[in-house]
Amino acid sequence: MSARPAARATTADAKLLAIAADRLKRLGPKQVTVVAVAEEAGMTHANVYRYFPSKAALVDAVAGRWLAELETSLAVVADAPDPADDKLERLILALARAHRALLAENRHLFDVYCTAAETSRPLIRKHRTRLRHLIERVVDEGIATGKFDPQDRDRALAFVSDAAFRFINPVAVRLDSEVPPDLLGQRLAAAIRVILRALAYGFV
Repeated sequence: MSARPAARATTADAKLLAIAADRLKRLGPKQVTVVAVAEEAGMTHANVYRYFPSKAALVDAVAGRWLAELETSLAVVADAPDPADDKLERLILALARAHRALLAENRHLFDVYCTAAETSRPLIRKHRTRLRHLIERVVDEGIATGKFDPQDRDRALAFVSDAAFRFINPVAVRLDSEVPPDLLGQRLAAAIRVILRALAYGFV
């Protein structure tokens, strides 16, 4: 029995994404063309357009796959049974480490990510919304359990974002690319201590 159309589409989609991701990592975004990806996949470029309407959509899909994996790992932290203050610390640390790791291991994908953030592309807006919801869940849990006692919930959420910005925004992370990791780690640890104290003692 032949594969169902939906299964074939999923397989083709995954194959094209894998080829595009590999070309992006090795050669950079200029070499991720629909024609080149189609040739490597053994397809016509017209067939690739059935799955991705443009090169930009294909590259965004590669970045979106990385963001989805990141969001999944962060959701595991947010859903853990740990106290809210521990979870918020782990959430910020995981975000910061993921950004630094991507910068070190796949600079081309990181640059695509930065460009998407700078231009506020739809995949970044969706990612920011999902990330905000995860942080909100942890902070709200902390308020409910008495770990956090902010003066104003919305102001507290904004403070978390502002205080962690340097370590979790891709453009800011790229600007700090030459800063030694141990020094950045010390600064991040200090920022997290400030965030947790501000939330616990109602400074915001």
